Amino acid sequence: MAVSKKNVSDCPINAALSVIDGRWKGTILWRLCDRPMGTSELKRSIPGIAERMLIRHLHEPVDDGIIVRHDARVVPPCVHYSISEYGATMTPVSANLCGWERSHMRRTARSAAGIARRP
Repeated sequence: MAVSKKNVSDCPINAALSVIDGRWKGTILWRLCDRPMGTSELKRSIPGIAERMLIRHLHEPVDDGIIVRHDARVVPPCVHYSISEYGATMTPVSANLCGWERSHMRRTARSAAGIARRP
């Protein structure tokens, strides 16, 4: 089940961004970069996400081979998720994107503060 209904364009940047497009996919990938996590642990690490939404946003990266779903096939169910070897190739891109976003957030905060101080 696709979370994003956008078509992937021929633009490489848009195609790359479609992998992390969606309210929670980027956060899920970021959380899994440190270590594999079970569904419940992953849900607890992301405040505000509903379990149904978490499961929904895990499907596409699993289908794309970015995340690996490990099912222990036991009762009660025990499922863990981890970044795949292929998904790990996104790590430098993610690190650069996070660095840029931190700079951007500081810049916009300074701009907002400057606007707020003007008479």
